[in-house]
Amino acid sequence: MAEQNPLNPPNPGHDSLVDGNVLAAKSFARCGVKHMFGVVGIPVTSFANRAVSFGVRFFAFHNEQSAGYAASAYGYLTGRPGLLLTVSGPGCVHGLAGLSNAMANTWPMVMISGSCDQSDAGRGDFQELDQLEAVKPFSKFSVRAKDIKDIPNCVVQVLDWAVSGRPGGCYLDLPTDVLHQTLTESEAEELLASAIDGADRKLIGTEIARSEIERAAELLKKAERPLIVFGKGAAYARAETELKKLVERTGIPFLPTPMGKGLLPDTHELAASAARSLAIGKCDVALVVGARLNWLLHFGEPPKWSKDVKFILVDVSKDEIELRKPHVGVVGDAKRALELLNVQIKDDPFCFARNHPWVEGISKKAKDNVSRMESQLAKDVVPFNFLTPMRIIRDAISGMGSPAPIVVSEGANTMDVGRSVLVQSEPRTRLDAGTWGTMGVGLGYCIAAAVAEPDRLVVAVEGDSGFGFSAMEVETLVRYQLPVVVIVFNNGGVYGGDRRSPDEIKGPFKDDPAPTSFVPGAAYHLLIEAFGGKGYLVGTPDELRSALTESFSARKPAVINVTIDPFAGAESGRMQHKN
Repeated sequence: MAEQNPLNPPNPGHDSLVDGNVLAAKSFARCGVKHMFGVVGIPVTSFANRAVSFGVRFFAFHNEQSAGYAASAYGYLTGRPGLLLTVSGPGCVHGLAGLSNAMANTWPMVMISGSCDQSDAGRGDFQELDQLEAVKPFSKFSVRAKDIKDIPNCVVQVLDWAVSGRPGGCYLDLPTDVLHQTLTESEAEELLASAIDGADRKLIGTEIARSEIERAAELLKKAERPLIVFGKGAAYARAETELKKLVERTGIPFLPTPMGKGLLPDTHELAASAARSLAIGKCDVALVVGARLNWLLHFGEPPKWSKDVKFILVDVSKDEIELRKPHVGVVGDAKRALELLNVQIKDDPFCFARNHPWVEGISKKAKDNVSRMESQLAKDVVPFNFLTPMRIIRDAISGMGSPAPIVVSEGANTMDVGRSVLVQSEPRTRLDAGTWGTMGVGLGYCIAAAVAEPDRLVVAVEGDSGFGFSAMEVETLVRYQLPVVVIVFNNGGVYGGDRRSPDEIKGPFKDDPAPTSFVPGAAYHLLIEAFGGKGYLVGTPDELRSALTESFSARKPAVINVTIDPFAGAESGRMQHKN
């Protein structure tokens, strides 16, 4: 007997009725959606079950916040909108964490929330909220299906808007009454076909101006100390091949932002990460591709940058170009812009030799800094500081070869030290707090990475505070048997426990634990064992190496609880001036 297609079930001889849950689920499946993250409940449980029946794999979380972070990271890793499903009211509010994270990082995502019956709006219905108004600051497009017949068009709209122009978060509101409405199967098929056929799949934007490409090439050619900076926008655009051609054709040093790491290997001879201050402080022309001149790049202003530096900005958003007012602005997709720039330079070539004073100066500074760092890393410090376990983790990850594991990193000291020590050799293999500096993304990002890149191991390197935001999702790892190893740097609290000065320890509650303190020696490794995963407690180099070897080889959910000296590291990591 021939296998039945679940997207087109056979008609049993009469035109059966389908409800809004079925139509919504079928609409997403027909549009190519493969995965969905969320928390079910009133009124969306049936919708989730129907989506699964149509071939959409649903990952059920404990909290909409983590599910939303997963959906946002999935959008970044795949280039397709990540989907978050929530219940109404409080569920929608919890989901705003993920939606806002997607907007801040410009990743494609769609949040779908059930909502109260439209006829009861304004009367105090169960979990009632004006959700369209609530999501407005955090979404580039939002729409409510006011009738079952609206559903297919609404689905197509939110999916298209999420990836069009500058990617971002979108919102679809599905009222309870609409999910319960019915129409015939033939009507549903007609509505679906019409919506999909009428979809405009073209990216919003104009063709890249060749004149700006020519100006960019000429500016780089005339520069004495050029620098190429690229960020996660270039990673999202899959621009690694074009970047490699540009760097190796021109001999210009490059500097990735934290999540741009891996587009070109950190070990590349033209990498300037270890000479960052020199590179940005002395360059006279900076080509910035898929990265915004925000706080991560010191707004492109003195004293970190030269007051005379000329910026060439490549960004998909015209608004971003107009905001930053660069010397040259190229509006368009990063990959396409670099393709055109490579052609322009090939026709009028130039190349900075390795012995050029600028290139040689960057290289020498980088090697000196790496040498100093390696001398510190070479020491086995016990009780652990941050450097010793990070070096052991770096070596274990590097030993995995290709495909390289995806590293998820969050925390103050843990993330900052990891950014300098952990080596990225392949594109889109580092996820961290990102543009918004979001804590709590860890486990959600891990699940997204494991789903989006099933052939890669996922390794989370987490501070104990960062881990705590989403620690319960280790059960989700076990439930779906995802290849994720979570390494917790346990130093007893935020930044490292109680660091108050004597004049701060006073008042009627002075004997309470410090606001930054957690339970000393917390047994985080036992949490995953409660659900059937593997836990490790380590405090020496040999114990850590053994745990990494075993867990990496098993490719099963695991938590490695690494005991860290509570006084190693600094308050706020590298952001002390903000605290």
